[in-house]
Amino acid sequence: MSLRLKSRFRRYLVPALALACLLGLAGAYLGWFEIALHRLLIGTSGESPARLGLEDYCVGIDAQPVAGIEDNLSGLTYHPVRHSLFSVINRPPQIIELTLDGRLKRSVPVKGVADLEGISHMRGDEFFIADERTQQLIHVEIGDGQREIDAQGRPRIGLAFDLADNLGFEGVSWDHTRSRLFVVKEKLPLRLFEFSGLIALFDERRLDLQVGEWPLRGSFAWLFRDLSSLSYHEDSGNMLLLSDESRLLVELDPRRQPSGLMVLRRGWHGLKADVPQAEGIAVGTRGEIFLVSEPNLFYRFDPRCR
Repeated sequence: MSLRLKSRFRRYLVPALALACLLGLAGAYLGWFEIALHRLLIGTSGESPARLGLEDYCVGIDAQPVAGIEDNLSGLTYHPVRHSLFSVINRPPQIIELTLDGRLKRSVPVKGVADLEGISHMRGDEFFIADERTQQLIHVEIGDGQREIDAQGRPRIGLAFDLADNLGFEGVSWDHTRSRLFVVKEKLPLRLFEFSGLIALFDERRLDLQVGEWPLRGSFAWLFRDLSSLSYHEDSGNMLLLSDESRLLVELDPRRQPSGLMVLRRGWHGLKADVPQAEGIAVGTRGEIFLVSEPNLFYRFDPRCR
């Protein structure tokens, strides 16, 4: 090696090593850096007219296994009349009903689906379920005495966008106030769709179906490594977005700006350990937040620390 090349090599060696060290440290602490930055962004985005105040929530039920469920617990929705929760299991396909303290009430087998991942109550006995692999949103009815559901032939919406194996629809949420259906795609890319006009289609047989997308851009969007579920909160008009890989629950206000953050890691909000694989989120009438995590864990977060 010539003297000139040796000199150039020495000149860039130290900066290169320093950069490698910084990148290594950044990788180790990236989650905490993201959280700090996101809190700063929320603090400078202006006060939202209504917000849940996720920062003040404390865990009331922490990682409680759901007896009778072994694996694949995913998706969550609150039924305001029955005052119970509904979730899904993809293998074998089932819809399950839970009490508000995470006890199994019943399990209903589902035929005609490939990969159940999400569920949302619509009205009465009507629900939407999400089939991730086929990217289908299927309308089903779950009565009190229902023993089996056949999804074949049921009304459905299919979106064959960005098809990828096991990276399709992950969460679905119904807005009871404005009769809108929201659905998130897990990743590659992250997407949040909005459907309106479904009530007119079901009740009046009038076709006026509108499909839109909430662009996940701006200073907060890069924080999500994936989207595993969502829940629209009618009282505030805010959207809760759940990220399993980022271990975060983020609240977006009606301007689609971040207004709250819940960190699903050990030591935050009273958690004894990281939430391993958060897959479903729902909000109760008193503002309590229910969460399910694979394989079979149930959480409840209360609005105020006791």
